[in-house]
Amino acid sequence: MQQYSKASAFILGAFIFVGLASLGYLLAGAAIEYKQYDRSVTVKGLSEREFKADIVIWPIQFTAASNDLESLYSAIEANTSKIQQFLGKNGISNEEITFSSPSITDKSAQQYGGNAKPEFRYTAMQTVTVYSKNIDAVIAVMGTLSALGKQGIVFSGGNYQSQTEYLFTRLNEVKPEMIEEATRKAREVATKFALDSDSQLGKIKKASQGQFSISSRDKNNPHIKKLRVVSTVEYYLSD
Repeated sequence: MQQYSKASAFILGAFIFVGLASLGYLLAGAAIEYKQYDRSVTVKGLSEREFKADIVIWPIQFTAASNDLESLYSAIEANTSKIQQFLGKNGISNEEITFSSPSITDKSAQQYGGNAKPEFRYTAMQTVTVYSKNIDAVIAVMGTLSALGKQGIVFSGGNYQSQTEYLFTRLNEVKPEMIEEATRKAREVATKFALDSDSQLGKIKKASQGQFSISSRDKNNPHIKKLRVVSTVEYYLSD
């Protein structure tokens, strides 16, 4: 009876040993497998291209002064008409031109500036805005605007309200191709890294697309826009 108990204990111990050994082997294999999958590399891919703007917003501001309010409004209307005719002769349609209400300042109503009497009591600022998709025509007209200055129109510039804007509105059209290029360049970098580290490149572990940025190519060519996007991709590595 005692010998039978010893034999049973021995068999049970053998099974436990084999079970623990098998469990240890499986856990070791899982750990190695996990370690392999935990190896990864994070790379960035850049896509950068230049496009011509497709919309221009050009505010043309001019000023006028007078001691008589009625004559001041007459001067504003006359100058506005001259600008409209000039733009029309240079390929800009009336549909592309808008006019704002003139801003009138009565200097006699101002409570600062000392006791010196201004030469003109009233001053006015008027803005004629060109909103056009014909970028080349608008740029050409900009270079000849001085011809109107010779007709007595006093243009004002340099402030924020009179800055010309160039817009690029076709971002959704070029997005897919640029994202594809950025992702392809990221994979090229990751492949080179895997080759140098004697590894094999695996599947994508994680990826994120950066925001698109649109900026002027340079100060002298604001109508040429530079588009830029960076994709960040993390790949698995294996031996």
